Amino acid sequence: MDKLPITKAGGIKLSQELHRLKTQDRIEISQAIADARAHGDLKENAEYHAAKEQQGFVESKIQEIEHALANAQIIDVKDIPETGRVVFGSTVDLYDVNNKKSITYKIVGNLESDPDQGFISIQTPIAIGLLGKYEGDEVTIATPSGVISLEIEKVKHL
Repeated sequence: MDKLPITKAGGIKLSQELHRLKTQDRIEISQAIADARAHGDLKENAEYHAAKEQQGFVESKIQEIEHALANAQIIDVKDIPETGRVVFGSTVDLYDVNNKKSITYKIVGNLESDPDQGFISIQTPIAIGLLGKYEGDEVTIATPSGVISLEIEKVKHL
C-alpha cells in the first residue's frame, strides 16, 4: 500500500489528538460507564448506553488515527526548495477569475482537509489541477460546482 502524504503540522496534530483520546477521553468514558453501572439495571440505563456508544466512537477514532499515522508519509514543505511550483504542502494565493476575488489554499492530506479554513485535500479537483503548475499560470479546473479559472499569484512553503 502506498503511503499517504500528510504535512508535518498535520502529523503533529494527529499525534496530539491520539494522545488526548488515549489519555483523557478513554479514561473519562471508562469512569462514565462505571458510574452508569452503579445506577443498576443496564437494560434501561440511558447513561450507560450513551457512554458505551461514546466508547465505541473513541475506540474507532483511535484506530483510524493509528492506521493513518502508520501509513503516513510526513512531508515538511519547508524542506522543499521554493521554485514557484505548486507541490504538496504549498500555500497557494490564487485569483478566482470567474468571481473576481482572491483566495488562498494550502494543499494537505485527506485527514487534514478543512476547506472552510483553506486546507484542501490533495485529492480534490482544485488541488489536482494546481499541482505542478507555477506562479503566473492560469488554470481551468472542472469541479463538481462547475468550471473555474484560477490564476496562481504566489506559491509559499509555510
